Amino acid sequence: MSFAVDLLAGQSALVTGGTSGIGAAIAAALAGCGAEVVVTGRQAGSVADYNAAPPARCRAEPLDVTDGGAVVRLLASFTRLHIVVNSAGLIHREAEYDPARFAEVLDVNLTGSLRVAEAAHPLLARQGGAIVNIASMLSFVGGPHAPGYAAAKGGVVQLTKSLAIRYAAQGIRVNAIAPGWIETRFTLAVRNDAARREAIRARTPMGRWGRPEDVAGAAVFLCSPAAAFVTGATLPVDGGYLAA
Repeated sequence: MSFAVDLLAGQSALVTGGTSGIGAAIAAALAGCGAEVVVTGRQAGSVADYNAAPPARCRAEPLDVTDGGAVVRLLASFTRLHIVVNSAGLIHREAEYDPARFAEVLDVNLTGSLRVAEAAHPLLARQGGAIVNIASMLSFVGGPHAPGYAAAKGGVVQLTKSLAIRYAAQGIRVNAIAPGWIETRFTLAVRNDAARREAIRARTPMGRWGRPEDVAGAAVFLCSPAAAFVTGATLPVDGGYLAA
């Protein structure tokens, strides 16, 4: 990290889906810059595991972002809030051709982001703030192996633009990050396939898979004063994969 350790001092942040992977890396990076961070996880076990040894200034709370009442209750527990990162995600891959699974994936990845943003809106409006939604490279290209996930992440980009316009007058910036091939549990099946893993690495101009920390740096930037005039944008963090 190349940010000042006090860049976000005095700020409060919420990172959904923050007990592992990209969300956990973003939470740690925000805390490393001085923010007090609450992360959420859908599974009680993941929350307990996280709280057993959390990074400094971080703690985890259980949250299912498909439960509107639970989202409202969690946000009501905050007295102030400056940053929201919507990182809760779900993927069922080929099973998403089943309409019920398709709907479940949209509910978590897309509608869940709206629920959290709207519940956080009054708190953020008090002093302005930043929302970062996690999109995907599948926001821009088709995903034949995960149609629901691709549809949801395409929707995240459009939701980001809509919320950016709606919230701008209150000093709330809304942006998205579109990660490429990142080493997380979501990509474990692909990484375990040597041929596919190497094909992805070979196509990526920067010659490697991404790490969660690569995405975290972009998130800190978008939440910081350095991005004070950036809203409605989607930033690819993919080592050049989409450009190749």
